[in-house]
Amino acid sequence: MGKSMVRNLMKAGFELHIYARTKSKVEDVIGEGAIFHETIADCVSGCEAVITIVGFPKDVEEVYFKPGNILDSAREGTYLIDMTTTSPTLAERIYAEGTKRGFHVLDAPVTGGDIGAKKGTLSILVGGDEADYEVCRPLFEAMGTNLNYQGKAGFGQHAKLANQIIIAGTLSGVCEALAYASAKGLDLQTVFDSVSTGAAGSTQLSTFGPKILAGDYAPGFILKHFVKDMKLADEESLKSRLKLEVLEQALENYKMLEQKGLGDLGTQALIKHYISVEE
Repeated sequence: MGKSMVRNLMKAGFELHIYARTKSKVEDVIGEGAIFHETIADCVSGCEAVITIVGFPKDVEEVYFKPGNILDSAREGTYLIDMTTTSPTLAERIYAEGTKRGFHVLDAPVTGGDIGAKKGTLSILVGGDEADYEVCRPLFEAMGTNLNYQGKAGFGQHAKLANQIIIAGTLSGVCEALAYASAKGLDLQTVFDSVSTGAAGSTQLSTFGPKILAGDYAPGFILKHFVKDMKLADEESLKSRLKLEVLEQALENYKMLEQKGLGDLGTQALIKHYISVEE
């Protein structure tokens, strides 16, 4: 997703300075005009805005808090925007420390998957100071079309976790329905054609139903990253004394698939929990 977001920012006229742990993975966007730096410090030191999108909370902590990285190297007044789906508590910590050091900090996770990133139609959920959100709107408009200010620091992350809870239940329903139809001997393509435009229709069904029927498990969103998101949502739910049974069951089902070595497949591989599928 990050490379597509870089491309859309460059299309909008922004000069992009980038850092990635593995340079070979970003050679294509370097060729298209992105300026590569060998260290995070070099990358961020002269920029007006710094955008991060990495894998896990531990990666977010590293790029912001490790000595010599973002908080030590960006210039005062820089806008720091973390677009990773991560812990709301961590987002609050970055905001507190960043604000103390004179930065403008926003948490702005996205939803819309690889397709939304390529098309520039992401939904972007933003937490932090509203004035900072307004200043950064041109950046967000280059990457997304559904932009929403959620509230104070961490609220962008809370909104994203709510999104992931919806997906967990919906995609589980899609897979259970296809498993039921298969067990009863129905033609799955006919069932899909019949229900996808009715009351059972959803983005999850329309996006992943055809992929499941075609045996396509290439990731639009990686399974192990979804496990991370659901764990965060479950942890935050428990803090509020909520017991979300559907989320908890979906998380257990996905964790079992990850333990079987399927973590790098797409989230639609959940069907393998219900149906024995040949690769």
